Amino acid sequence: MRRLLTLLLTTCLLAGNAASTSAAPDAAPLPSVAVGRLERLASFPSRHVDARHVDVWLPRDYRPGVPHAVLYMHDGQMLFDAGTTWNRQAWRVQDAVQRLIDAGRIPPTLVVGVWNNGKYRHSEYFPERFLGHMPAPLRQRFVKEALQGQPRSDAYLRFLVEELKPAIDARYATRRDAAHTLLMGASMGGLISVYAMSEYPAVFGGAAGLSTHWVGTFKANAAIPLAGFNYLRERLADPATHRLYQDHGTTELDALYAPYQLIVNDLAREAGYVDGANFETRVFTGTGHNETAWAERLEVPLLFLLGRR
Repeated sequence: MRRLLTLLLTTCLLAGNAASTSAAPDAAPLPSVAVGRLERLASFPSRHVDARHVDVWLPRDYRPGVPHAVLYMHDGQMLFDAGTTWNRQAWRVQDAVQRLIDAGRIPPTLVVGVWNNGKYRHSEYFPERFLGHMPAPLRQRFVKEALQGQPRSDAYLRFLVEELKPAIDARYATRRDAAHTLLMGASMGGLISVYAMSEYPAVFGGAAGLSTHWVGTFKANAAIPLAGFNYLRERLADPATHRLYQDHGTTELDALYAPYQLIVNDLAREAGYVDGANFETRVFTGTGHNETAWAERLEVPLLFLLGRR
């Protein structure tokens, strides 16, 4: 048990996607985009979590009178412009979304990029209800050391649902129903996306996790994935009204993921999700755990969540 605890507590704040920039540095430049327009809600305040920047991308032909679908994405500082990111990589989400809009393959959509909270990233993105399925000694040490003393994911979701979404809906032309309010993230951002959809199924109608970090650490282990599996079995959002996308690569950290993702896939199917309808799972052979890899396949989850049907 002690060795397992040690392995799991190497789950530092990076936990896959190392987007560990502080939450809202005042001097951070606005990312540059060649298509559409980017606006910043600077140091967006919250009663639940620390303030952070929120970058909102509007497509080229955005008009206030035309309601748009809304895609909420985590690790917002990594989404738009490689020139402003710590590793000089970015999702370039604006390019993929605009291409699909122009081709008529998805409806008008805006992207809300929510910055992560630096050293509290893991605490905000690790699903809080997983903890109840972990052995008590592991849970206590994990919370103290890996989660910086307390879990913050439920508070982060309250921030998204109670504070940020109403502000976005008030400021922009949005389609406010769950079917047009989607979530996407990678690594730990994939975990919090599935968790948010399951905790707030009336708010979010679909979630995509790229390289979803079910393993919870940098080493193969049973305790954290098993906690996640038990949560999904109890609380995964209703497949009658929701869509779920999952994928992973085969190199770098993604090389750990296949056994865990196969079980998640089976749990989703047992819950009633159907491949090709409301569920899609992919393996991208030869790709790793980084923004460049996620950018290259981004159209796949975008079409799954937003594609006209």
